[in-house]
Amino acid sequence: MKYLSRLSHLVHARFIWLLLGSYVVAAFFPELGLSIRSLSWGSISLPMIMLGFLLFNAGLGVELSALRKLKQDPLPLAWGLSANLCIPICYIACVMLTMQLWHNPDEVQHILVGLALVASMPIAGSSTAWSQNSNGNMAISLGMVLFSTFLSPLATPLALHTVGFMTTGDYSEDLHELAGSQTGWFLLIAVILPSALGILCHQLMGKERVKARKANLKLFNSAILLLLNYSNASVSLPQAIANPDYDFLAVTLVITSLLCAIAFFAGWVISRLKHTDKADQIALMFGLGMNNNGTGLVLASMALADHPGVLLPIIFYNLVQHLIAGTVDHLMFCGPGNDGSAKESETGSPSRFFQQAPQKGAG
Repeated sequence: MKYLSRLSHLVHARFIWLLLGSYVVAAFFPELGLSIRSLSWGSISLPMIMLGFLLFNAGLGVELSALRKLKQDPLPLAWGLSANLCIPICYIACVMLTMQLWHNPDEVQHILVGLALVASMPIAGSSTAWSQNSNGNMAISLGMVLFSTFLSPLATPLALHTVGFMTTGDYSEDLHELAGSQTGWFLLIAVILPSALGILCHQLMGKERVKARKANLKLFNSAILLLLNYSNASVSLPQAIANPDYDFLAVTLVITSLLCAIAFFAGWVISRLKHTDKADQIALMFGLGMNNNGTGLVLASMALADHPGVLLPIIFYNLVQHLIAGTVDHLMFCGPGNDGSAKESETGSPSRFFQQAPQKGAG
């Protein structure tokens, strides 16, 4: 058990670099990843099962008792959930207008569809880990993850249809089809059901039993998350490496990074407008900035296999959100007056934030 705990801590502390490594391996050795994607039992694929385990694990870490605090002031949660849906869609509309003169219309459509999948996904479970490490309001943090997840059968089709009207041709048709019953079924089976089962198991097992198995669960969670990212990246990265289109890669990275930065900034703006305390600000910033891109990658690799380029914005956002989260945590919440000593005892020196990126769930 001690060995597994040490190994889990080591993987946790170097997770950003392991995630980068999984993308490098996918770019040059995609065969295993493509084989994983091809395994299925009827309409249930291996990536769906892997995603379900990640969401089950995220649900297992949820303490429903913390959500009772939301009754006192539910407005920050409501504002956060509204912004999580509206801000990315408005940003995508701006990208559509500003990229009209781009020399390759197909590349613009790849970016728009990829951003649509980022915008339509629930808030990542990893946001709760970042919020907890920064002494954020865990009631709001958990509430944003849970409510965005359980509202996804309504919110996800709405976002996909909306962006579908901004895209053209086959890309628009794909988004509208994706927003149909297939997506609702996928979210129910691969996202909502595992999350609910995890929450139920937490209530049945009790906090102490769950805590005793935390290291093992975190280790398996890390392994599956890396394998899932490797498998999905195997679809698009080899092509990007074999035929590099540097301007497309650069503009995709800039656009996805800017969306993530704006989402984090929106959390700060809402907290200032609502005059919330710092704990609420932390929860809102990490919640709005981090999306469940594991779900988006699985859904895109299943339904948009004929357009592998749409995976690149999702892959970039998945990496960038953790790097920006680490930067925000370091610059805003690790200074004097922010309980820095307590944080160092849990996660190490703040200056090593790139090595200490928390990860939890499928984000």
